[in-house]
Amino acid sequence: MRVTEAATGSTVPRRQLGRYLRELRTNARFTVQAAATALEWSEAKMWRIETGQTSLRSHDVETMCRVYGAPDDMKTALMGLAKETKGKGWWHAYGDVIPDGFDLFIGLEEAANSLEEYSPELIPGLFQTADYHRALFKKNRPDLQDEEVERRVQLRVQRQALVTRVTAPPTLRATLSEAAIRRIVGGPAVMAAQLDRLAELNERLNVCVRVVPYSAGAHRGLDTGPFIILRFLTTGDGRNHEPPTVYVQGFTGALYLDKPREIDRYAEAFTVIWDDALSQEDSSALFRQIAKEMNGP
Repeated sequence: MRVTEAATGSTVPRRQLGRYLRELRTNARFTVQAAATALEWSEAKMWRIETGQTSLRSHDVETMCRVYGAPDDMKTALMGLAKETKGKGWWHAYGDVIPDGFDLFIGLEEAANSLEEYSPELIPGLFQTADYHRALFKKNRPDLQDEEVERRVQLRVQRQALVTRVTAPPTLRATLSEAAIRRIVGGPAVMAAQLDRLAELNERLNVCVRVVPYSAGAHRGLDTGPFIILRFLTTGDGRNHEPPTVYVQGFTGALYLDKPREIDRYAEAFTVIWDDALSQEDSSALFRQIAKEMNGP
């Protein structure tokens, strides 16, 4: 059994470990409640472990494997994987400004091989300029002190490093509604600079940003709302190191979907939205045209 993982940060190893332990539990015919009772843990702790929300000590993994009757080679491999879950990604330095649960997304984003995003209202976070992001916080979170706003802006800047990193940058495909690029955030100058940034990013080999124009009418994105599909590297025989995941952010929390049927539904929706969008070249031309209009004569 091979459980090594080269991805940055601890999120992917945690999710891998949780998935293996969940499989062991179900194969041993333990319910979550029965396993929690046998281990003298709460069901909430079991859920956090099996969904990759927390790291584990090797001793705890050894105990779970014993209760589930796992073979020795599996126990040894999972105890080794538990050690990898202790590693911290760069984003942990910003723990004071990361919303609850969002550190899981940042870890997945950092490890992803490709991302596909539909954003109907705002410029996607990986593409936002510092001024655009700053303007969003000042408008929507007036309670934040300037220092905290700047910490959040710096977190966004750090996240964006993966777009331009030299070693294996992920493939990024994004579709934006025309409303997202015409909505003025931070004033005309800030928005014009943001649109110029989108046009510049569209020149990168690993980035493609396309606009769904108003003329597309009632397209599929009106049903789905915003979402991100994250995909990860595969092994030599085509298996996923980590299953694809759909991230759906809501006002009071986020959903992480990884069932094959859910992935297929969102992938099909993204393809339809993508096909309704302008070409990459036409989208870049529209970015520059609107930026010019905002800059004035």
